[in-house]
Amino acid sequence: MHSLIPFIPGSINDTLSSIPFFLPEIYLTVLFILVLVTDLLFGRNSEKLCRIIAFAGLLLVIQRDYQQISLLFVSGRVNGQFLFGEMLLLNRVAINFKLIIDALAAIMVLCFEWDNRLKAHRKGLSDLYSIAIGSVLAVHLMTMAVNLLSIYLAIEMVSIASYLMVAYRSETRFSAEAGLKYVLFGAASSAIMLYGISLLYGFGGSLNLFSGNLLPGLMQANPLAVALALGLVLIGIGFKLSFVPVHFWVPDVYEGAPTPVTAWLSTLPKIAAFALLINFLRPFIYFEKWNGFDFKLVLSIIGIITMIAGNFAAVLQKNVKRMLAYSSIGHTGFALMAVVTYNSTGVAAVIFYLAVYGLANIGALALATYFANALDADDISSYKGLGLKHPAASICFVIVLISLTGLPVSAGFTGKVFVFSSVYSVYQHDHNIWLLLLMITGALTTVVSLFYYIKIPLNLFLKRTEILKNTFTKSQNVVVFGVFISVLIILLGIWPQMLSDLL
Repeated sequence: MHSLIPFIPGSINDTLSSIPFFLPEIYLTVLFILVLVTDLLFGRNSEKLCRIIAFAGLLLVIQRDYQQISLLFVSGRVNGQFLFGEMLLLNRVAINFKLIIDALAAIMVLCFEWDNRLKAHRKGLSDLYSIAIGSVLAVHLMTMAVNLLSIYLAIEMVSIASYLMVAYRSETRFSAEAGLKYVLFGAASSAIMLYGISLLYGFGGSLNLFSGNLLPGLMQANPLAVALALGLVLIGIGFKLSFVPVHFWVPDVYEGAPTPVTAWLSTLPKIAAFALLINFLRPFIYFEKWNGFDFKLVLSIIGIITMIAGNFAAVLQKNVKRMLAYSSIGHTGFALMAVVTYNSTGVAAVIFYLAVYGLANIGALALATYFANALDADDISSYKGLGLKHPAASICFVIVLISLTGLPVSAGFTGKVFVFSSVYSVYQHDHNIWLLLLMITGALTTVVSLFYYIKIPLNLFLKRTEILKNTFTKSQNVVVFGVFISVLIILLGIWPQMLSDLL
């Protein structure tokens, strides 16, 4: 105990100096408590107030995110600042990921009440808003985690919030089953990852990825044992990314969860997991003496298999949410292409691609909510003949699906061009066969995605049904939201610098 006393002043000074760089997370903590207390004070009548507080608080957090950029420049830490004993790393990449996450979170907070099935919950939505803010705080930590301990804790925080959100409508059998499956798969992946972390700590004697003896220690250990440990850690990260082979939970959970929760799970944790993967890979890539586990080879193979499995499985789906679940797996594999490049261009391409993917995916699921509200339509075949009866929502649905496919002139097309360009520029230099295979697979699976995305416009406008249910809910808010998302997708497709200038 006495041996630790000399280190206490330095630890206190490090903590105090880290606080100015941690203000968005402090604001999120205060916002979480504020929404929670509001719910406790006003009960079921607090829904609207909790939603307003959560939305306004997230806008304030976005403003604090931007202030962090200038703070890094003013303090002379352009390359990044380690926080709290090198547990976290704040740099421009992390800030960009946080900006995307906070913007999408603010949008989705508004969407929760638009789902009639979720809104009919006897407990109301106040609890869901506090869980959502807690989830945003957790994904913030994921974007900055650079210590194996902070990585594990951040993933667990996100997982706990996700479990609660998936099973929020626990009175329905399907939602309860989805929540249980998610917990079981999450617990298994968590245990596997923790075992991998313990092996890495045993080999290297440190949990810090950027300093200490971790990487030199791994170089001296048995290569097969190190490869096993790193593979186990990748499984834990891959659970959040939902790449093959840890993707089995996605279809059932996405279909069983309330649609706004599906939109949340398919965007925020996935985007944060990509930031975490980049942080995890960086020390191994830039450690000159590292010649062990070949991350480029492994991630290339995973990316190829994930693109093929996700897109071909989506073709067979009849349920809209299940189809979008498999398509999100395919998008994960596509984004891995740019991660494999290991350069700033690839990272910028990933950020842009994930931003426009998140926007389009939220739009698609919001419009799926519209048709579920109006006509209880969950399957693609139940969309027959609805295009002319609900033209605004149907046209918006087609636009967001065009973006998800990656067709001109949508933002999704621009994002895919950026990813292909980053991979091709690296391929020109080293002529790596796996990069070529990634590009070929990405192009072919983009064509395959047309076969399942086109099913929705086909049923909306080209197929007819004699019996149409009467609309019992117009959900005009969803239509206005769909128009906003569609216009934004087209604008970002024509002028991608609108988003690039903000990041």
